[in-house]
Amino acid sequence: MDKLSVALGEYPHGQALLDGDVAVEGYHVEPVEVRPIIGAYRRMIRDLEFDVCELAPASYLMARQEGVPLTAVPVFLNRRFHHGDVQCAVGSGIRVPSDLEGRRIGVRAYTVTTAVWVRGVLQEEYGVDIGKITWAVDDDDHIEGRAPANVERVTDGRSLGELLRAGEIDAAFTGNAGTGRAGAPRAGWTATAASPAADDGPYPLFAQSEVLAADWYLRTGIYPLHSLIALRSDLVEQNPGLPTALYAALAESKRRQVAADPEWSALKRFARQAEQIHGDPVPYGRAANEASLEAIVRFSREQGLLDADFPADRLFAEGDYPDA
Repeated sequence: MDKLSVALGEYPHGQALLDGDVAVEGYHVEPVEVRPIIGAYRRMIRDLEFDVCELAPASYLMARQEGVPLTAVPVFLNRRFHHGDVQCAVGSGIRVPSDLEGRRIGVRAYTVTTAVWVRGVLQEEYGVDIGKITWAVDDDDHIEGRAPANVERVTDGRSLGELLRAGEIDAAFTGNAGTGRAGAPRAGWTATAASPAADDGPYPLFAQSEVLAADWYLRTGIYPLHSLIALRSDLVEQNPGLPTALYAALAESKRRQVAADPEWSALKRFARQAEQIHGDPVPYGRAANEASLEAIVRFSREQGLLDADFPADRLFAEGDYPDA
C-alpha cells in the first residue's frame, strides 16, 4: 500500500486513525507528530511537507487563492467560539466593542483564523470599524502580502503578553493567536501558562462570552471552524478516490470516540460547546457546516484576505461527504 504521512493535532476523535485502528482504504498511515500542530501549518503551505495536514481555515483559503496545490475534505477537528478571545489592558478604559477603534490590539499575525473570526464578529455584530484599529503583530503570516496598512510589527522581542501587561497595547488576543505563547509557531515553541484572573490584570472584552457566543450561534447558525484537513492535490490527481476514503476514515475515527465517550469527558471544552449548540460539537460534512463555511469566506473577503471573486463553491476535493 502507498504511505500517507498525516499531521494532526491532539484530538481524541482523530486518534483511532493515527493509531492504525481505522484505515484509509489503500494506504498505510504514517503519523507525523508536530506539537503544537500550528507548527506544521507553514511547513505544509510553503513546502507541502506532509501528504495530509490539519490547517487553519483562513490559511487554507488563502493558500488556495494563491495557487498552492492543496485541496481539502470537510472534516473540522477543532471548533471554538471566539467571543472570549480579546483581553483588554488595565487602564485602557475599554468597556464596549466600539472602544477598540483607535486602539492597538496585539495578535500573532493578521491572518490567523482566530483574528478573522473575531474581527468578523466585531464588525457584523457590534459595528466596529476594524480599519480604525492598529493591529500589532509579532510573527509572519503563512501567506504574505495581504495585511493592510494598519498592521505594525513588534520588533523589540517582547511578547504580546508582556506588551499587554505593560499597557503598551490596549488589548490582545489570547491563546496561540496572541498572549498564550512566545516566539514563532515552530515545533517546540513556548506556550505560556494562562494567568489566573486578577483584579489588577487584563480583563475580557466580553464578561459573558459563552452566553454571547451561544446566542450568536442560535441566531446565525455559525459555529466557528478552527481547522480543516488538507491534502496535496497531486495525490488526488493520482487517486480521485482518496478524499472519500480519507473522509470516511476520519468519520469512523470520530464515531468510535463518540461511542466510547459520548459525554466528551476526554475533551471538556467540547462537552461545554455541545451544551452551547445543543448538538454535535464537531460536525463533519459540507451541508452541516454551510453557514460556518459561508461566514469564514465572507469575513476573509471583507477583511481583504480573499478576492471578491474567490470561488467559494470549490473549497473541497470532489468526493462523497455525508454529514458525520
